[in-house]
Amino acid sequence: MRYERFFWIYDMVKTIVLTALFAVLWILPATAFQKENGLTELDKVITIKDTYVKKKYAMITSLQTTEEIAVHSNDNQKLYTTYLNLFNEYRSFKYDSAYFYLDRAKQIALKLQDSLLVHEVKIKEGFVLMSSGLFKESLDTLNSISVSGLSFTERYEYYSVKARAYYELADYTEDNRFSMHYNYSGNAILDSALQYTQPNTQEYYSTVGLKYLKQHDWKSAEVAFSNWLAAYDLDPEAYAIATSSLAYAYSNLSQPEKEVSYLAKAAIADIQNAIKETVALRNLAGVLYAKGDLKRANRYINLAMEDATFYNAKHRKIAISSILPIIEKNQLIRIEKQKNRLTVVVVFLAILAVAVAVFLVIIFRQLKERNASRKILAESNEKLLELNSNLKEADTIKQEYITYFLKVSSDFIRKIDHIQKSTLQKIITKRQEEVIKSLKKLSVKSERKLLFDQFDEVFLKLFPNFKEEYFKLFPETEETLAKSDDTLNTELRIFALYRLGVQDSHQVAEFLDLSVATIYSYKARIKSRSYYKKDFEDRIMAIKQL
Repeated sequence: MRYERFFWIYDMVKTIVLTALFAVLWILPATAFQKENGLTELDKVITIKDTYVKKKYAMITSLQTTEEIAVHSNDNQKLYTTYLNLFNEYRSFKYDSAYFYLDRAKQIALKLQDSLLVHEVKIKEGFVLMSSGLFKESLDTLNSISVSGLSFTERYEYYSVKARAYYELADYTEDNRFSMHYNYSGNAILDSALQYTQPNTQEYYSTVGLKYLKQHDWKSAEVAFSNWLAAYDLDPEAYAIATSSLAYAYSNLSQPEKEVSYLAKAAIADIQNAIKETVALRNLAGVLYAKGDLKRANRYINLAMEDATFYNAKHRKIAISSILPIIEKNQLIRIEKQKNRLTVVVVFLAILAVAVAVFLVIIFRQLKERNASRKILAESNEKLLELNSNLKEADTIKQEYITYFLKVSSDFIRKIDHIQKSTLQKIITKRQEEVIKSLKKLSVKSERKLLFDQFDEVFLKLFPNFKEEYFKLFPETEETLAKSDDTLNTELRIFALYRLGVQDSHQVAEFLDLSVATIYSYKARIKSRSYYKKDFEDRIMAIKQL
């Protein structure tokens, strides 16, 4: 009876505590337990976003002063340059103003009758039309340009803008009957753009990274954009593109934490440089909505709509409009539910408080005993997992080397059979000289090399990271040894056999056609060079299969 009562109390206490915890978790937003991943910094930047817009306007005002001076001096070349500078300030800030100054630059280019300047303006016109969602007009403008008249750099810019226009059109269409064609066209044009880039340049990394994204080669895209970020001090627009693209790659690589982190970085870069033509905030809102962080999602999606409206990007506004009402509605529903839950929970927790105080001591005692049992169980599980891993590894090694042994034995028997038949035939026909000549062609050295090559191939298949992990056991000077080929040297074979469980020096010496003393000498010399002289063999055995 005493034990039954004790367990009844334990179950009651456990139920009360778990119910109380559930009640607390019920009213807390899910995002309270999520990692920030740069979101706190983004929230701080959002609160002062108007400061960055004022800096943008200050720069524009300065350029407008330069414009007035150029107009009064009737200096068309300087005026053209000033208009392009104003366009560049507006290109990702405000579409109408960007197009206004670009059109003025075009008039100057036509007035100067400079075909290169006209082509330069048209390429930029294609970009700004695309950015506002006027895809047909963008492609019509780009198609009116004669590529043969463009410089090497202009051809790259031309094909890059044109490819992106097709990609944006494919995303906007959202109809596989047409978007597949647009993506195919974009891929073909992007290949043309790559012809006008130099390897390991900013243009190369951005273009090849975009190509991998469109081919759904997410890992290669991650490498390309990571290299771009690491190799260059990118301007704000390029940095936002690189981080946003990395986020998209990580979303498809099932790495949500990195996806949120890089979207936050892209959004911060956009805000700090007053870039309004952007998708980072919109995409971040969608991700956070899926995670249950409705408060932030609602805030970010509304800011994204403000930016799209300010820039006048029609396709961005349409895309945002499709999810903004859903997020806002769910946010309102969530707030109302939280209010109702809070009322219920407050009453419920008040009732539980007395019971919790009574059973608190019992709970802690039981938890202490339970934790001790769990610790023992966890240790047992760890040992079991390690044993299972070792058994699995041994089974894999056994299967690979049985296959290897059968193949080598079969090849050897066939070779002996061939030699026997050939030799008998020649002896019968009294062609002794040919017999001697054939036997001289046999090379034990070549056969042993073949045996070693086959052994190396099977071993490196089982342990592809063996050489890399092996050389980590030595100072950096040891890493100058050849590690790039797909074979092992004698030193590596000794410890490759050791890793497979062949640890008898006589067996190793017999296999490698060396003396036992030589094997001992190798081992002693190798261990003396290592960081880990005392537990070198244990380090070798710790190298795992991939």
